[in-house]
Amino acid sequence: MGLRIVVAADSAGIEYKEVLKKDLEADPRVDEVIDAGLAPGEEVDYPHVAVKAARLIANGRADRGLFVCGTGMGVAMAANKVPGIRASVAHDSFSVERLIKSNNAQVLTFGERVIGLELARRLAKEWLGHTFDETSASAPKVAALEAYDADPAYEPAI
Repeated sequence: MGLRIVVAADSAGIEYKEVLKKDLEADPRVDEVIDAGLAPGEEVDYPHVAVKAARLIANGRADRGLFVCGTGMGVAMAANKVPGIRASVAHDSFSVERLIKSNNAQVLTFGERVIGLELARRLAKEWLGHTFDETSASAPKVAALEAYDADPAYEPAI
């Protein structure tokens, strides 16, 4: 079964979102692309768009998300407000790989004003190929993140 990907952007990221959406729709590893907005001409602030899209992942409607704003930072911070979501901006191959392999993050974010379109397209394609290994040395770290999400008062024995 292929991935279900939600895409989202604010007004500063619509152009890239539209191109990346087409790339994802054409990728055989993707079964479904859900567009959570915005459409060209719409004006909604990035927190609202990113949280709406991240909730689709948290609720099991999508597996991963690809969000775009001017820098990638705003949509990442907003998505991280949704319990259970791990999101980060990444602008190079190593960071995209570690986003999944070290952090089991569901959301990759890009900054349209920061990264070239062709690099964003290549990195999104690479991102689809990475999977998290539940037996890796990173698994306990991801479990700790999940514990903090489940109970903000969680106190580890350190």
